[in-house]
Amino acid sequence: MSPTEPSTSGPIIETAGLTRTFTVRDGVRRRRLTAVDDLTVTIEAGEAVGYIGANGAGKSTTIKMLTGILVPTRGTVTTCGLRPVRDRRRLARQVGVVFGQRSQLWWDLPVRESFRILAAIHDLPGDVERARTGELVDRLEMAEFLAIPVRQLSLGQRMRAEIAAALLHAPRLIILDEPTIGLDVLSKQRLREFLVAERATHGTTLLLTTHDMGDVERLCDRVLVVDRGRLAYDGDLPGLGRTTGAERVLVVDLVAPSPDLTAIPAARHLDSEAHGLRQRLAFDPDLTTAAKVFAAVTERVDVRDFTIAEPDIEDVVRRLYARQASG
Repeated sequence: MSPTEPSTSGPIIETAGLTRTFTVRDGVRRRRLTAVDDLTVTIEAGEAVGYIGANGAGKSTTIKMLTGILVPTRGTVTTCGLRPVRDRRRLARQVGVVFGQRSQLWWDLPVRESFRILAAIHDLPGDVERARTGELVDRLEMAEFLAIPVRQLSLGQRMRAEIAAALLHAPRLIILDEPTIGLDVLSKQRLREFLVAERATHGTTLLLTTHDMGDVERLCDRVLVVDRGRLAYDGDLPGLGRTTGAERVLVVDLVAPSPDLTAIPAARHLDSEAHGLRQRLAFDPDLTTAAKVFAAVTERVDVRDFTIAEPDIEDVVRRLYARQASG
């Protein structure tokens, strides 16, 4: 393999000390702002990674460096085995990107024509383009609006078309920046189910930035939390909860109304509904298990049904930020 050919066996994303600073005006003075600070991460092929943080944490700046839009101030980055700035055109054939607030479709053209133009840009043979378009149209349920100009689509329809456009050339990596922003519950669910199936079928690597924690919970098996440009956490979601001391919640539906289930060992009663027919108890997974809490509940009352609610991720991230600030 020549030095300019992309690697198909190494990590999909690899950064070392990746940093980007900007000069901003503060009145009449200028100051340096560090948007991404010494970021070192590796993402392997086939992973689904959530990249989350508060507004201004450096997420969009990172994406722009991963795709060659911005030049790093220092550090190194490779995406799909390529140097993003030097190999930006070739990298475009390996990566699909969707920005929730921006469009890669032609506003006045029917969706079908945008797909044909994008297929030509990526030099897809006619039979490949037709097969891939057919697959995406079927799985994203787009047949009813293929002939409609993009400007006339609903937000949910347009986001389905945007994701299909980003995946038309079957990229190795798909980067989604706030893909479900503004969508209703049904549209979000449809997109999430499609992305799960796409990864299962094609082994596509997913990097997702979002403020919708439901996206992260349902799509990602690993999460990177960035705080003021620095990596604050790298691991799975349960580990993030353990790091911040977040609690799990046992929700029990009872056969008959009951007084509040207080004094359950290693658990804390949160609230009751419908005269005690449904009750919620929080517990620390480092101190006890759901099975032990449930067993203690069933010794006192008859349980009709139960569920386990994982920690609210927004609360977990707030806790992590607070921990970083106090540390």
